[in-house]
Amino acid sequence: VSGDIDRRTMRALRRGQIRPEDRLDLHGMNQDEAHGSLVKFLQRSQANGKKCVIIITGRGKISQGGGILQNQTPKWLNSPLLRQGVIAFSAAQVRDGGSGAIYVLLRKS
Repeated sequence: VSGDIDRRTMRALRRGQIRPEDRLDLHGMNQDEAHGSLVKFLQRSQANGKKCVIIITGRGKISQGGGILQNQTPKWLNSPLLRQGVIAFSAAQVRDGGSGAIYVLLRKS
């Protein structure tokens, strides 16, 4: 998903060519804990001038359509609370966790 971003930058993000400068691992958290951690992490990363971060959601149980955090995180990133700080996000490359991780491109604060 992308807002104010050109095709070349989006392609680089999807391909993992913009390397994450920080990471947040949501494994083992419930939805409320994960959401709170995500909000704080993105605000702190943006305040510290990070351009790209990676969120590890885990894949969850594939038989149940994937994990709750894997499904919720894109919705949270698109929420009014976070959308203003997020330029774009994309599923990570396999080497960085594949569908169990998300690259997030942040706006300058």
